[in-house]
Amino acid sequence: MSKRVVISGAGGRMGQSIVSQVVKSENLTLSGGLEHPGFSSLGSDVGVFAGVGELKVLFNTDPESMNGDVLISFATPEATLEHSKIASEKGLALVIGTTGLNDLQREEIGQIAKKVPCVFAPNMSVGVNVLFRLIKDAALLLGSNYDIELMEIHHDQKVDSPSGTAVRMGEILSNTIGKTYPKDIVFHREGIVGKRVPGSIGIQTLRGGDVPGEHTAFFFGSGERIEITHKAGNRDNFAAGAVRAADWVVDQTPGLYGMNEVLGIKG
Repeated sequence: MSKRVVISGAGGRMGQSIVSQVVKSENLTLSGGLEHPGFSSLGSDVGVFAGVGELKVLFNTDPESMNGDVLISFATPEATLEHSKIASEKGLALVIGTTGLNDLQREEIGQIAKKVPCVFAPNMSVGVNVLFRLIKDAALLLGSNYDIELMEIHHDQKVDSPSGTAVRMGEILSNTIGKTYPKDIVFHREGIVGKRVPGSIGIQTLRGGDVPGEHTAFFFGSGERIEITHKAGNRDNFAAGAVRAADWVVDQTPGLYGMNEVLGIKG
């Protein structure tokens, strides 16, 4: 039997990509599409809006109407929390890809995950999650003689900075080299800032055009440097990862999971 998916933020760019991936899936069907009250296409067919044909699922604003097995949310932090709380009360599993959440909001998600299984990840691309493992291994192998800098690039409509993926990269690298995120992170350099502090990690942000996402970890040594980069050509890889997570999480016990568990990446 197909697992029924509700999408929060179904009319956004990521939401439309997820709709497309759900339609392609043999194991999932779309059962709901939530949007904010000011959305211009409320009441219209989610599939037609996404360009995949009529699905007989209409955009609506009422999270109480959710009827499904799993909620996928890439909506705003506020909408994600509201919808996730209601979904958990209805017994829906959760897949959350929302970025820009504060510590309190993250804690709330952790509490919700005590009731239902929840995959919470800043980036659900298979390639990005391999990137997370590669930068950890590089930091372990290269040791303290290499300076670490991160750079991320996204489209000009992205509202949070640094990206959730860059934050996760910073957390992984900080934990690996014995530092603390965000205390040992340098987010901004301007003017006479002095010499680079040994063991610090820099994160720089670029915004422009329609770039779906690009992340690079630089390891600078004496006379050489290593760059590990992931470039997203479109949003399909993120959406495919979210759909894969939705298919997986429905069969799990309550708890907070990451993409490592979904993909079977150890360590």
